[in-house]
Amino acid sequence: MPVETIIEDARWEALALPNLADRAARSTLERLGLDPETCEVSLLACDDARIAALNAEFRGKAKPTNILSWPAEERAASTPGEAPDLPEPAPGKILELGDIAIAYETCAREAAAQGRDLSAHLCHLLVHGVLHLLGYDHMTDADAALMERLEVEILASMGVDDPY
Repeated sequence: MPVETIIEDARWEALALPNLADRAARSTLERLGLDPETCEVSLLACDDARIAALNAEFRGKAKPTNILSWPAEERAASTPGEAPDLPEPAPGKILELGDIAIAYETCAREAAAQGRDLSAHLCHLLVHGVLHLLGYDHMTDADAALMERLEVEILASMGVDDPY
């Protein structure tokens, strides 16, 4: 299974988050030509207080956010708008892609504000997080366009409407 999920906030249980996360990760990895069985992501399903502490510690922003990601390796492309260098699996080895944390209250609030189903919003955020672990970002307009296009394609393959 590509996602190892740790649930700190029991509200995630009602959403079957481990299954949703696994599906989002598999869809993302398959779209990029990676074998999900050779990759692993760690997911912390927490609340706003926990993610605010993580955001303060790692980004210097003492406030909650929807999702944070910590890639195991830097893979960003050197040219804006280009795809990053994807990892090459070694025979018999699992690629540890990195860690993601996601906050319940912020995600639920965003979904409600956008009039979206919470599960659909989570799929989008989880795809987004896995793409960050693989070196995609949205620091420039060209990078954002590439990442958003991939998100829309991956979500469509999952039966989730375009979030943009």
